[in-house]
Amino acid sequence: MTDLTTGGLRVNGATLHYEVRGRGPLLLLIPGGAGGAASFDGVADELAASYTVATYDPRGMSRSVLDDPGAEQSVVEHAEDAFRLVELLSPDEPARVFGASSGAITALHLLTVHPERLSRVVAHEPPVVEVLPDAAEHRALVARVIETLRTQGLMPAMGEFAAGLGKEGVPAGPKAGTALPLQAAARAERTMANLPYFVGSIVPRFMAYVPDADRLEVLADRLVLAGGQDSRGELPYRAAAFLAERLGTTLRHFPGGHTGLTTHPDEFGELLRKALAVPA
Repeated sequence: MTDLTTGGLRVNGATLHYEVRGRGPLLLLIPGGAGGAASFDGVADELAASYTVATYDPRGMSRSVLDDPGAEQSVVEHAEDAFRLVELLSPDEPARVFGASSGAITALHLLTVHPERLSRVVAHEPPVVEVLPDAAEHRALVARVIETLRTQGLMPAMGEFAAGLGKEGVPAGPKAGTALPLQAAARAERTMANLPYFVGSIVPRFMAYVPDADRLEVLADRLVLAGGQDSRGELPYRAAAFLAERLGTTLRHFPGGHTGLTTHPDEFGELLRKALAVPA
């Protein structure tokens, strides 16, 4: 295992827990969903052979504690947190960034507002549903999820959310029979603890985010939009594919589905390394 150092970064309204390993240009990995730095355990050591790999728990998740647990969340503030980490860990050189799911939304906004600090951004299935022609249906989905959370509790709300993300009523996620690596299974307890915050505070704000497509089109030469081979037709895939078409770029396919980073870490990491390469 690559030597790992940890730190805490004070930001507006929170203290971020981050981890650093490896040497070379900075690669900031932004987790999605209810995950934290440990989401990248399957790929971080391998990537650290070429990069200084930084992972972190987004504000409010796991070890990144909010000053006010009830504080309203925003994509803008989460992107500013990522920017602060880039400034801390790579003050003199542009960084590479990978984001998954809601973390990919953070990465898109970071590129929009701080393009001079980034040389390459890979965004895997950002659920930017506001770009879709049927966006109103997905606003209604979020409203149902929040109401279900309020009236019935966490697991019914998660069921509503998963069904809404899937295709033809089938929840998005690993295919039946897919065995998770032991590291992934060990993270389950932490992920469960993060779920109420994710559903109640992250989902409604992030899925309402409208990316600046005109700005991203100008920056498309340093942006890779990606989707899972097994998640065609699911909501996050549809949003990523639609945005790629709007920007005039090709959607790059990664192994697995929305959670391919967890279910297929070796293949995913290999393709991510290729996607991070900055064209000469």
